[in-house]
Order: sequence, then C-alpha cells, then structure tokens
Amino acid sequence: MTVTVGIDKMGFFTPNLYLDMRDLAAARNEDPNKYLIGIGQSKQAVIPPTQDVVTMAANAAEQFLTPALKAEIGMVLFGTESGIDNSKSTAIYLAHLLELPAETRAVELKQACYGATAGLQLAADFVRVRPTAKVLVIGADIARYGLRTAGEVTQGGGAVAMLVSANPQILALDPVTSYHNEDVMDFWRPTYRTEALVDGKYSTNVYLDFFKRVWRGYQDQTDLTIADFSAFVFHLPFTKMGRKGLRQILPSATEPHQAELTAAFEASQADNRNVGNLYTGALYLSLLSLLRHQTMAAGERIGLFSYGSGAEGEFFSGTVQAGYQQGFDSTAIDQLLDRRQRVTVAEYEDIFMQRLSGDGSDAHLAVGNDPAEYRLTGRQGEQRLYQKR
Repeated sequence: MTVTVGIDKMGFFTPNLYLDMRDLAAARNEDPNKYLIGIGQSKQAVIPPTQDVVTMAANAAEQFLTPALKAEIGMVLFGTESGIDNSKSTAIYLAHLLELPAETRAVELKQACYGATAGLQLAADFVRVRPTAKVLVIGADIARYGLRTAGEVTQGGGAVAMLVSANPQILALDPVTSYHNEDVMDFWRPTYRTEALVDGKYSTNVYLDFFKRVWRGYQDQTDLTIADFSAFVFHLPFTKMGRKGLRQILPSATEPHQAELTAAFEASQADNRNVGNLYTGALYLSLLSLLRHQTMAAGERIGLFSYGSGAEGEFFSGTVQAGYQQGFDSTAIDQLLDRRQRVTVAEYEDIFMQRLSGDGSDAHLAVGNDPAEYRLTGRQGEQRLYQKR
C-alpha cells in the first residue's frame, strides 16, 4: 500500500522591522519603480542583532508545535546558508530551544537556497518507510549582500518551518522529481565573508536555464503537461525572478489557463514581495503565500521549482489536500506582518552593522525591543545565549 506523504503543517516568521523600498530608492538616488517593478519588491525585512536563523526557526515552528507534536518529532532537518557554527548544527540548537526529545536526529543541510528542499525530500523518503514518523524541516536565512551594493535591494530574512508526515493536511508530495546540478560561480560566500558575492545577470540566466531543464525532465518522467497544473511556485530571491520563470512556459498553456496561472503567481508572490529574500525559505514562503491568498480545491496540483546557486535545481509537485487552510495560522502571519515597524534608511544601515563581532568576545544584546518569543541575548565564553520569553 502506497503511503501519502507531504507537508502537514507550516509556520512562518520574520522579525518586527522592515525597510520600505521607496525609502531605499530615494536614499540611493534610484527610480522607485526600479525596485518596485523592475525587481518586484515593496518591503524588505530588517534583521535585528537579537535574531539569527536559530531563533527565527524556533519562532516559525512555534506557530504550530504543540507539546504532543514535539514528542512525536523524530528528526530535524535545517536548511540554511547562514549557519552560526562551522561544526555544530543549527538543528541541534533548535531542537534544544524547542525542547524536542533527546532521541531526535538533528542535521544542518547546505547548498545555497536549495537546502530546505533537500531536507523536504529526505524527510519525505524517511516517512515513506516509517509512516508513523514526523520530521521538522526548516528553511531559515538572512540574506546579506552589503550596503550600497547591487544586491542590496534583494536582502531580507526569515524562516519557514514545515512538519512532514504521512496523510498530510496541506500538500501531498508526488514521488517523481527532476533535479540537476552544475559547478557554476553565480553566487557564493567564502567562509571569511559575512556578505555574499553574486553575478546577478549570470545567476538569473542559470536559474532560468535550470528551470527549463528540470521542468522538461519532470515532463519526460511523468507525461504531465502544463495543463495538469493549477499553479506554479518558484524560489523567489526577488519576485521578478519567478515571473520570468513562469513566462518561459506560459505560451504552452491555453489563454484561459494562462490567466489562471498568472493569477496564482500573483498570489504566490504577495508575501515574498513584502519580506524580501529568505534564501532557503523563499520557495516555501511562496507556497504558503499562494495557499493564504488564493482558494485552492482538493486535488489541484502545484508545481514547485527550487534553485540554489552554485548550482542545483529541482522541480517537483504536490496535490492540495482538503482542509489545507487548517495546516497554518494565516491570522497569526497577517498579524506578524502588519505589526512590523518601518525603519528609516539610516536606522536600517545602523542595524545592518550591529552583529556579534567576529572575535568571539563576550556581548550582551538588548532584547527589550524585540517582541519575538525566542531571542538571541548575546554571547559568553564564545557560546551563543538564547532566551525564550
């Protein structure tokens, strides 16, 4: 008997500060439409020093985790390219913060923005052979390119948490996937750098080429066509990137279907537009945005394109489940986004520089202005200190 496996629950977190792209455009002497339309971003999350990928992941997972669910989790797979230790995994820190069972596997996964998809696929395979298992999959990152750089407008940060189980409540994953990798230098961050290096135009071209390749490979394996899909969601380092991807395949759909797929894309990019780049979490925020902003019918198929620079891409799919809206707290996410505080460009620049120093010295962070449940309070004896309210 085939076991249905997929995403049972989802949570999302981003900190309580944001930068308006109009303000950034004015400060950088740019036409606002270059950012609002050309890049497709309206707001960008600003990450205070009291938040890192561990605290953001914990805050995202807390949206759906109950004591009973925590006791059932057997594995944590944490996709990130913003790790805090070259040896100890973010997943170990997270498992401790969430008070998960000690009998829990906890591993960090890295391949640029693809890491969470690797976690999702490994989790699905794990549950297919252990139908009673539950796996917590995380995509959490802080996108940093530097002040006054070409990539500055595509910064951001946050976390998406997913619970993978049998008989999922949100999305049942199809077993067939198509993936491809090449050793290319479109984006990378050496261990000695805190900001990424990127060749923007080259990276966009690689992204689009990978999408065409894995979409074609998926069709060859399944005999499915664009007509079998109600929506496509994309990795969105900025929303215009996914729009370009969708436009590559739209001509193969009928005109009415093109309109439906375009409307679904608009829903899928709504939240990303107001948060910015989540790296590993970007695709899954797009999926969550689609499910939050467009009504879907049970059995409708969604295509997902994951891309991680360097580079690895994968196309896979899943079918929407009845009652999928019960798998996430849309009201809590709306409140999270609506209650954020707008910062000035000067404040954003100051916060951008407020990181724990690279020399390992002790530090105490003022957490009073951070309303999140989980926070980073500082460092002592070269160990990070975390706090739950």
